[in-house]
Amino acid sequence: MRDLPPDLAAHLAGGATTLCHAWALTRRDGARLGFTDHDRDLTFGGLTHAARTGLEAAEASAELGFAIGGGEVAGALTAMGLDDDAIAGGLYDGASVETWLVDWSNPETRLLLDVGTIGEVRRAGTAFVAELRGLMDQLDAERGRTYRATCGADLGDARCRVDLADSRFHTTGTVLAVPDPGTLEVSLAGPFGEGWFAGGRLVWTSGTQAGEAGDLRLQSGTAGAVRLELWQAPARMAAPGDGFRLVAGCDKRLATCREKFANVPNFQGFPHMPGNDFVLRQVPGSGPGLDGGSLFR
Repeated sequence: MRDLPPDLAAHLAGGATTLCHAWALTRRDGARLGFTDHDRDLTFGGLTHAARTGLEAAEASAELGFAIGGGEVAGALTAMGLDDDAIAGGLYDGASVETWLVDWSNPETRLLLDVGTIGEVRRAGTAFVAELRGLMDQLDAERGRTYRATCGADLGDARCRVDLADSRFHTTGTVLAVPDPGTLEVSLAGPFGEGWFAGGRLVWTSGTQAGEAGDLRLQSGTAGAVRLELWQAPARMAAPGDGFRLVAGCDKRLATCREKFANVPNFQGFPHMPGNDFVLRQVPGSGPGLDGGSLFR
């Protein structure tokens, strides 16, 4: 049972209340923003919570034990610092959010309802709904190493040790055409094999979205006009002439580590772990050689 501050308990006991919600949002870069569903700005805790932002509580849930609770906040893309480009650019991914119940006639009378982080943000036209994830969500985050066949390192990190500054693993390019928002026809600075950059990273170096990045889904073509498909369309439409930098991708399989990067000594997976077919080979008539190898080819 939640204990109420004495002043808030007295306010609730009075019958008529003057309550509203307020949200204090802290981005990963340290920027702080405040919002409220009241019709006037509220200032407390050294932060002004802006009114008339279109924000309102859309849904809330609470769970017992270690189940993940959360909620949603909905609004229009007109709030201070909240716009389509900022959200699409990932500025709010993982941002921490405090949800407050506030007596708007005396903001010092308030109750911290929840602390969480922003998860999925769904957009539709000029509106958005942001998922609020409770603190228990952090228990789902991977910690340490996981026993799995594929590599657990990120390409180029301290465990992987592949040198991404090597000219074999990066290149630059220029947009030639944009058939649709998530597909680019480009020219690259040099010839590379089919799919060499699939699963890699594209960083814009010029144009309206210079400095932003995206994940590459597919690369087709090896010379001349190369087609790139992004997992998510850029926040702003790319244009012919925009420049970018590509970094090779890795699907984290042992064969890729060996043939593409010659980096097997640093492979951070367990490629010889037995699979389901290893277990089932004991079944009469299931055939020989079922050692799990089909999972890793």
